[in-house]
Amino acid sequence: MTATDARKVCIGLIGAGDIAGAHVAGYRRNPETVEFAAIADPVRESAEKRSGDDENARIFDDYREMISAGGLDAVDICLPHHLHADAVIAAADAGLHVLCEKPLCLTLEEADEIAAAAARNGITIMCAHNQLFQPAVAAAKELVDSGALGRVYEVRTTDSFYNDFTLESMGWRARAASSGGGELIDTGYHPLYLLQHFAGGTPVQVAAMLSRHRLEFMEGEDSAQVLVRYDNGVVGHVTTSWAYEPAVGTEKFSLVGEKGSLSSDGTTLVSRVRGEQPVTVAFEPVHEFAAEIAHFAECILEGRRPIQTHVEGIDVLGVILAAYESATTGSIADVRRSDSKASVHA
Repeated sequence: MTATDARKVCIGLIGAGDIAGAHVAGYRRNPETVEFAAIADPVRESAEKRSGDDENARIFDDYREMISAGGLDAVDICLPHHLHADAVIAAADAGLHVLCEKPLCLTLEEADEIAAAAARNGITIMCAHNQLFQPAVAAAKELVDSGALGRVYEVRTTDSFYNDFTLESMGWRARAASSGGGELIDTGYHPLYLLQHFAGGTPVQVAAMLSRHRLEFMEGEDSAQVLVRYDNGVVGHVTTSWAYEPAVGTEKFSLVGEKGSLSSDGTTLVSRVRGEQPVTVAFEPVHEFAAEIAHFAECILEGRRPIQTHVEGIDVLGVILAAYESATTGSIADVRRSDSKASVHA
């Protein structure tokens, strides 16, 4: 079966908040492989806004009712962080594939339950890591995997911006119980999955310093510096913040290997192999969410593994939880394995 001759993937959207708008735009850019079949949100006005003029999108108040109504192949979860795990498991137990916004879940116990649900139902879970679909990221990964830079030594990733949140506009993100922490588990999640993508190993140790520079009304941090050691020897460094814009010249990501290095501002990739002239390639921007949705649908239709599944999502969660432990204790923290990850990496 191929994406060009198979039936469409019927997707039900769970949650109609801001990020859902980007996902819906992704559906509409993939009419050959995706059907926006349903949406669930307790605020009907929000659901109607997201469904727009699409008369085929059924509207539900409760995602469990949407799942029970049938007619879906997959769900796309765009809920507040603390609601992800229950929705993932409910969909998996109904035999539906899952695309889940970051973070996958908030605890290792939830991670175990998600992994078990995926295994017993034979469904695919893809983490919605949209920045993996930036052309510069894809080109850098291809270069690394080709062996042109040799063994990887160090990876650095950055995601910082000046956030104009107020306590009122921040909503559930201001509370640790619903967000899972602060900036690190939200925007900081992006540079962490990029780090995972380029490092290519399993995270084992973390050292972190967290700060609340400016957004004092938050319960969690507004900025983070995180060091990660992987089992293959790679060391990674993440800088992320809602408090400030990065300094001019700060890379989106960079990597150093035994034969050379690469660096990117997100749109241009510069690679340097020792003894050769540097190569600079500029890329046109793409709609990352459209590319993400296209990949998800194609993986379902073709029976392929997505670029990052719940396996990588659990690794990233492990780093985040270890970072919070490290910042609290002032020491290097081991990345604790969930039962599911322990079996995967045994």
